[in-house]
Amino acid sequence: FQDPRFLGDTAALPMQSYIWDITNPNTPEMELLPSSPLCCLRYNPKVPEQLVGGSYNGLISFFDLRKSGSKPCETSVIENSHHDPVYDAYWVSSKTGNLCASVSTDGQMLWWDTRRLREPLDRIELNTGKHLHLPDTTLGGSSMEYLQESGPSKYLVGTEQGVVMSVNVRNKKANNGITVYDTMAGRHHGPIYSIKRNPVHSKFFMTVGDWTAKIWVEDLKTPILTTKYHPAYLTSGCWSPTRPGVFYVTREDGVLDVWDLFYRQSDLAYSHKVSDAALSSISVHSSGKLVSVGDQNGTVSLLQVCDSLAVQQSNEKLAISGMFERETKREKNLEVRSKELARKQQQIKQQMVQQKAQESDEQAAADMSKLLQKLDEDFLSIVQTQDAALGGEGAGQAGAGQAPSHQEHKE
Repeated sequence: FQDPRFLGDTAALPMQSYIWDITNPNTPEMELLPSSPLCCLRYNPKVPEQLVGGSYNGLISFFDLRKSGSKPCETSVIENSHHDPVYDAYWVSSKTGNLCASVSTDGQMLWWDTRRLREPLDRIELNTGKHLHLPDTTLGGSSMEYLQESGPSKYLVGTEQGVVMSVNVRNKKANNGITVYDTMAGRHHGPIYSIKRNPVHSKFFMTVGDWTAKIWVEDLKTPILTTKYHPAYLTSGCWSPTRPGVFYVTREDGVLDVWDLFYRQSDLAYSHKVSDAALSSISVHSSGKLVSVGDQNGTVSLLQVCDSLAVQQSNEKLAISGMFERETKREKNLEVRSKELARKQQQIKQQMVQQKAQESDEQAAADMSKLLQKLDEDFLSIVQTQDAALGGEGAGQAGAGQAPSHQEHKE
C-alpha cells in the first residue's frame, strides 16, 4: 500500500500559501512564503495575526502578519526538527499563548515555544510500548487533535499505520502517557487523515481513513460506530460546529459526503460533487453554514449549506448523547462478552490439556499393566517349559536304572 501524499515529489508542491477573505474570492489577502512547502497551518486562537505551520522538510515556521508579512518570523533548526513532513500542528493552552505541538511521520511529537524555535521544549516518541498485538513499535503521526475543553494535557494522534493513539502529558510514567487503541479489526486500513473531537460531546471523536469514518469514545479501545464503505477513498473530514450529529467527509473522486446521525445512521444524508480533482481538506465556519473545501489542484471551494444542516434541531444534543452512550454501552457489553468467551475457551483448553494428560497417564498405566501381565505370562511359560524338560529327564533316568535288574532276575 502506498499513498501519494506520503511519497510526494517536493518539486510538484507549491511554495506559496494564501490567506483569503471570503468576500473577495478572486485575489488572496496575503501570501506566505516559507522555506519549504507547508503541509499544515493553524491560526493562534488568542492572537489571530499569528500562525504556525509545519513544512514538508520537517521545519516549524512561525508567522506574525503584523511584523514579518509573508516571511516567517521564526523557523526551527533542521537538526532539531522533524525528519519527515509535519502533517499537523496545534496551538496548545499556555499562560503566554506561545506554545504549540506538532506531529510527523518520523514518529515524533514535539512541543515548541514560538519565541525560541531553535530546539523543542519537549518530545515524545509515538511508541506502542508493551502492547499485546503491536509491541515496541514506533508509529508515524499523520494527524492530531487538541481541544482545551477536553483537557489541556490531552492529545489525540492518528497514525499512518491506521492506529489511534491518545497522549496525556500528565501521565508520562506509563509509556510516556500514550494509550494505544484497537490494532486489530477496529483500526483503519491506511493512514488516518483526520481525527476530530465532537464539539459538543468532546469525549467522543471521529477518525477518517481508508474508505470509512469511525466514531470512538475515550475510555474504549474499539470504535462504537463505523460508516459503510464509501465508493472512493476518503481524504479528510470534520464535525459541524453547530450540530453535534453532523459531520463531513471528502473523497478522492471529488465528492463531499454529509452524514446526519440525528436523521439517519445507516446512510448518507447528502452527497455533492465539488471538483473533478481529488479533495484534500475541509473546514467549517463557526456559524456552521459555510464549508470550505480544498482539492489537489490548489482550488478552494466555498459552499453554503442549508439551515437544516447548520441549525441545531430540537432535542438533538440529548438524542445524539443518548445514541453515543447506548452504542458505548453495547460495545462495552460486547467487550465483556468477548472476554468471557476468551476465558471460557482458555478454561476449555486447560481442561482438554488436563484430560489428555489424565488419559495419557491412564493409557500409560494400562500399557504398564499389560506389559507386567505379559511378563508374568512369559515367566510362567518359561517355568513350565523348564519343569516339563526336567520331568522328562527324570523319567528317562528311572527307566535306565530298572532294566538291568530285570535281566538279572531272568538270569
